[in-house]
Amino acid sequence: MNKESRGNFSSKIGVVLATAGSAVGLGNVWRFPYMAGQNGGAAFILIYIGFVFLLGIPGMVCEFIVGRNAHTNAARSYAKLGGKTPFAWAGIIGLFAGMCILGFYSVVAGWCLHYFYASLTGGLKGDTTAVAEYFQNFSSSAVTPAVLAVLFVLLTHFVVAKGVKSGIEKASKLLMPLLFIFLIVIIIASCSLPGAGEGIKFLFHPDFSKIDRTVLLAALGQAFFSLSLGAACLCTYASYFDKGVNLLQSASQIALVDTLIAILAGLMIFPAAFSVGVSPDSGPSLIFITLPNVFNQAFGSMPIVGYIVSVMFYALLVLAALTSTISMHEIGTAFFHEELNISRGNAAWITTAICSAIGVLCALSVGNGSLSLFGKSILDFLDFLTAQILMPLVAMLTCLLVGWYVPKDIVWREYTNRGTLRGTLFAIFYFCARVVCPLCILMIFLDQLKLI
Repeated sequence: MNKESRGNFSSKIGVVLATAGSAVGLGNVWRFPYMAGQNGGAAFILIYIGFVFLLGIPGMVCEFIVGRNAHTNAARSYAKLGGKTPFAWAGIIGLFAGMCILGFYSVVAGWCLHYFYASLTGGLKGDTTAVAEYFQNFSSSAVTPAVLAVLFVLLTHFVVAKGVKSGIEKASKLLMPLLFIFLIVIIIASCSLPGAGEGIKFLFHPDFSKIDRTVLLAALGQAFFSLSLGAACLCTYASYFDKGVNLLQSASQIALVDTLIAILAGLMIFPAAFSVGVSPDSGPSLIFITLPNVFNQAFGSMPIVGYIVSVMFYALLVLAALTSTISMHEIGTAFFHEELNISRGNAAWITTAICSAIGVLCALSVGNGSLSLFGKSILDFLDFLTAQILMPLVAMLTCLLVGWYVPKDIVWREYTNRGTLRGTLFAIFYFCARVVCPLCILMIFLDQLKLI
């Protein structure tokens, strides 16, 4: 298949918004706030930002080099640069991980879609117990979560099937600004509540006495997963970059957008939580159990404001989820499109069918204890497999491939856009790719497996 048939991003802002959208997701709006809450707030955030620059940006540049150099799908990109070495398997592993992630992620995205509808129709009422029961009854349903998971994959499908420029880039240019607007509106409402200052203080006044090995590893892991390193989506998107895209600059801009949205999410949640005396370390239940009650309490005297904030918040979650599922869907679509030499539309349908099937199994496993793998629900097992094993493995192989196997002149050529750029900070990037990133990823890998 010739290169021209693949399409490219048409603008630099399209590159940044689409690729940042692949990184920005529920990990920023949901996971980051409760991780910060559990690990000391501002101190955790400062360490996290340090790891984004130390690990995230060099890791992204490595994936960009692999994707743009090969100008093809992730599986073939790694095979092209890795030859008959284990590095060639990184693309296949990344493809498998990406489709599994889309499968189980669509379940959580479907929950967000349901909560958006429930908030719109006024269904999220009552105290914490009532809201908790509402979530338990909904998530354990045998049908609704599965239907919503498939619906979300289909929603993603119709964006991806339109192509890179008319689908992914156009959607990103709409979704990312909307996400920012919703964030800002909710932040203004949250920070105007009585007692919100304590939440702002928690977010921006570091307490370095809370820093220990656990906090360091948590920040390292969050930086890694927030940027979607090792899931093949960054490599796939980079295959659509033209030769004029500055890889280091793009990676830096993407990391900045991703980090900014994560911090804004904290600024959205913590002031409201502190205003009603809710602990900032409420954990994974934060968005589906804790926050509905926070909205009910915080805006009790202004029900219309509480209603608007609740609707916008869950709309925000849907947007954040969609920007990520688009990138995950594209991994499989690009692969089937090029490897089977079929139309992009048919390739998208194959990806949709596979990921929908995974999503249905995951949704049913949450509501049916008999559907499990190795003592976990299918959803939890795939989450563990991808986040704790496959993604770190692919990210490590990518850094080792670029840092040690690919000839340095090829790395230099991609980094400097064939010598048209000055190669600023190349020595630092190359050292990080060869030494710092593999060691950091190894630490994440060992920590996730409870080996350190």
